Amino acid sequence: MSGKWTPESWRSIVHSAVEAGWPFETFQMPTYPDPQKLQAVEDSLRGLPPLVFAGEARRLRSALAEVAEGRAFMLQGGDCAESFSEFRADSIRDTFRVILQMAIVLTFGASCPVVKVGRMAGQFAKPRSAATEMQDGQELPSYRGDMINGPDFTLQDRTPDPQRMMQVYNQSAATLNLLRAFAEGGYADLHKVHQWTLGFVNGSDQAARYQEMADRIQEALCFMDACGLTGERVPQLRKTDFYTSHEALLLPYEQALTRVDSTTGDWYCCSAHLLWIGERTRDPEGPHVEFLRGVQNPVAVKVGPGTTPDVLLRLCDILNPANEAGRLTLITRMGAEALGARLPALIRAVQREGRKVVWSCDPMHANTHKAANGYKTRCFDRILAEVRTFFAVHRAEGSHAGALHLELTGRDVTECIGGSQAITEARLGDAYHTFCDPRLNAAQSLDLAFLVAQALKEERRGQPLSGFAVGA
Repeated sequence: MSGKWTPESWRSIVHSAVEAGWPFETFQMPTYPDPQKLQAVEDSLRGLPPLVFAGEARRLRSALAEVAEGRAFMLQGGDCAESFSEFRADSIRDTFRVILQMAIVLTFGASCPVVKVGRMAGQFAKPRSAATEMQDGQELPSYRGDMINGPDFTLQDRTPDPQRMMQVYNQSAATLNLLRAFAEGGYADLHKVHQWTLGFVNGSDQAARYQEMADRIQEALCFMDACGLTGERVPQLRKTDFYTSHEALLLPYEQALTRVDSTTGDWYCCSAHLLWIGERTRDPEGPHVEFLRGVQNPVAVKVGPGTTPDVLLRLCDILNPANEAGRLTLITRMGAEALGARLPALIRAVQREGRKVVWSCDPMHANTHKAANGYKTRCFDRILAEVRTFFAVHRAEGSHAGALHLELTGRDVTECIGGSQAITEARLGDAYHTFCDPRLNAAQSLDLAFLVAQALKEERRGQPLSGFAVGA
């Protein structure tokens, strides 16, 4: 890691490992059957316009610096994995709308600025625990997300195809175009706060709470309008900043979209504003860490229960050597019990060394289990327990619980059990649509937002934590 960085320096790590006999899949990347076809796709991607711009990524770094200093909060959410078949404008709109609702609950309830980041416009690849899977005696490559191969259990679908990267680029560009229109074209206007509630949530206790809050916001806006503080004079009232993120898993795609910023001369990966490294690819000597250490985007690392303080500090050294606030986010994903046992030592190590990081909680990935009827699901109470532990540990250690990282959707799905809707295992099949992991629906997401808003409010006031129960 001490050598000179270039956009392709990660390849030397992979090349050395393959020469030593390691399979390419060790790095959660596929082996393509036609290297020339892969090279042609990479060349094509290099000639296309960037999906996001360096100035936008710098603006996000500045916003995350406020989070790192305890003056703001980041909400990061979206699909477990985007797909080609589920690509629809209304799905993008509804997920954007849920994040807007959650953010307004957090902002109003806790009097805290909220940085909004979607797991959108690029989250098409997924790490797998095994390179292959077996069904009915047939062994085929594992499904790694639509960026790499298809979900159907056939040889044709499961064979990695580099042309899929072109479809990812095109779909991401269209998604970003729509998100920018929503964020800047009037849809995010605070005067429309009553219109953001999704229809299937109406009638719930949380919808009633949201409408009551929206009424209070509307009263405040009327007062501001009377004082001359209209949306025309205060742009923040009629538009919002919205950023995109995904796991930087398929490095040929990420490298092909890496550009030199003409104003600073720095390298930026222009596939998303924020990129993260997963639990399976965070090896300090691995290719994913090598690639992300050189781009100037804000970056993040998933931190599982096996992460030691020494490894975490090593990652901080590599990914944020200048120790700049807003550059590095640490996303814990352990489950409530392991988080309570292991997070204090990690926080103390980071604080002892004076590292400036954003601490984020991913309460989804360590809380997945298979229901008796065969559906993969997550329990809202366990998700809530991990979030509660996250806030409690940070309170005890004197650090800032700065972010949530959630898999959620605006669709009326029944993929996670519990919440104010009291979804049971027997109801999972009613609307189970995920291609990969189960997601919170809009009602469950609002449940969580109200509870976290209360925790943030108490943190800022130095009060004991309370209110971590649905309906509290």
